[in-house]
Amino acid sequence: MYPVPPIIAARGVDFAYGKLPVLHDVSLTVHSGEVVCLLGPNGVGKTTLVENLLGSLRPHAGSVRVFGTDPRRAYASFWARIGLVQQNWSDHAKWRVKDQLEWIRSMLLTATRRVATVAEVLDAVGLEDKADSRLSRLSGGQRRTLDFAAALLGRPELLILDEPTTGLDPVSKARLHDLIMERVDDEATVLMTTHDLSEAERLASRVVIMAAGRIIAEGTVTELRESIGREAEVTWMQDGERHVNATAAPERFLQQLDLDAISELTVTRPTLEEAYLALVSQPAEAEQSSTDHLAVQSDPATTPSAKEPRP
Repeated sequence: MYPVPPIIAARGVDFAYGKLPVLHDVSLTVHSGEVVCLLGPNGVGKTTLVENLLGSLRPHAGSVRVFGTDPRRAYASFWARIGLVQQNWSDHAKWRVKDQLEWIRSMLLTATRRVATVAEVLDAVGLEDKADSRLSRLSGGQRRTLDFAAALLGRPELLILDEPTTGLDPVSKARLHDLIMERVDDEATVLMTTHDLSEAERLASRVVIMAAGRIIAEGTVTELRESIGREAEVTWMQDGERHVNATAAPERFLQQLDLDAISELTVTRPTLEEAYLALVSQPAEAEQSSTDHLAVQSDPATTPSAKEPRP
């Protein structure tokens, strides 16, 4: 029996805007049913990687396959399997919400019959009362939510979400989180970029961290927390005294305590935020060291500075 191929397989992807390198030897695999959160500071290439995965940009080196297909050569039936939320949108401001969705739905019907109704997706995202509103009258958060409703129309097998909850209030964000996990329960796969570490902690089955155009770490939230080598801290009260113990194995340490004799027991583990900050600072420090070294030995006249138009 052959192994199930990955939903997304990027191998050794390089990309540059003119002479400005953005992605360096990026390899990423996403398997069916995963929720992969892509983290990293602004400008490290997350959106550029997504655009390469979608075929709107062509890698200068390496390969990209989604559903086993090069997205630059894909047909309508391929795109019907993908729900997409990008950072920016263009639309007809005078259109009404239901008109926008009906137009997208009509396009999907040419490629698949797995299409939800407009009423279904508006109800799912909590915009049913905005069906007759013009797009120009929506708030930024409502417009973002509408993007997600559009992404759900085709009952997608793969959701690619580029910072999908930016600008949403906590209630709308929680609703979209629930909808993402409902799609996963229905056997969808999710790749999303986010700056919200709590969002990644809640949703991700795997986290991928980028810095300086490279993937520098990946793993479960627990694996990344443990990767920085910071011990957990156990505190408790016993006989009127406060006790503190640092340990790499808090579960094992707790087994040694007389739990009937203690109170106010807490276990504080390293957070994803601590792991993230520790990991992204390492490439930055290495790059600065390399830059300082080159500044001494390089001839400035040989340093490329021209930026060519984006392909």
